[in-house]
Amino acid sequence: MSLQSTNMGPDDLLRLPTSVSPVSIVPRVPDLRPVLIVLHQEMSTPGRVGNALRLLGHRLDIRRPRFGDPLPATLEHHAGAVIFGGPMSANDPDDYVRREIDWIAVPLKENRPFLGICLGAQMLAAQLGARVAPHAEGRAQIGYYPIRPTTAGRAICANWPEQVYHWHREGFDLPVDGELLAEGSDFPVEAFRTGHAFGFQFHPDVTYAMMHRWTTRGHARMELPGARPRHDHFIDRAVHDLAERAWLRDFLDNWLARMPLIMPDAGIAQAAE
Repeated sequence: MSLQSTNMGPDDLLRLPTSVSPVSIVPRVPDLRPVLIVLHQEMSTPGRVGNALRLLGHRLDIRRPRFGDPLPATLEHHAGAVIFGGPMSANDPDDYVRREIDWIAVPLKENRPFLGICLGAQMLAAQLGARVAPHAEGRAQIGYYPIRPTTAGRAICANWPEQVYHWHREGFDLPVDGELLAEGSDFPVEAFRTGHAFGFQFHPDVTYAMMHRWTTRGHARMELPGARPRHDHFIDRAVHDLAERAWLRDFLDNWLARMPLIMPDAGIAQAAE
């Protein structure tokens, strides 16, 4: 029976025989399982990224493998994972560093959302076989520096900030099969992705309070070649932070949209379209 072939009005629809049933629309709700957060120091926090994830309804499962916390064998019970930065290197021989790099194979194999920030991005690059190394001339990026999104990067997020906050003196090559999302000058690879895994060399997670702590406790880093003086960090933040904050919110919305969605009645995960 075709409704288009009749002159039936709205009232006639109420008198349809019981054999004709309306289309069932099942709502799909976001996957709000906790996000795995990997930190590297006792007092580290997930900063602005953690705040944004909480606002989106996610609990944070915070773990510090450096201090004995285990990493899960699967991300089945998590919506995604973020590995943050730290003063150590992805090239360090410490057992926990090697374990974290090896563990990144889990979200890659399961094709689950993963985000690496600074050290976390370097660990992702190392897991994918790319070289992680200091700048050839010993230069560092400590402060705000320009970033140039690629066409692929703009497809992920349309509005990138002109400059983003950095705190590193090592960088990495683009992994084989990695897609370059943004590039810089002293360190050419600023952002990349492979599947649902993303790596950012910069720090969109840094809050105003974190910037105060880092520039106070890590003041010696600002003597490195290429580093910005402390007062420039706060001057530049006043100029660029609003755009970086908006970009982060846009990125996380897209990153979370890649997560599975849950059919509420069946409890079965369904990939986002």
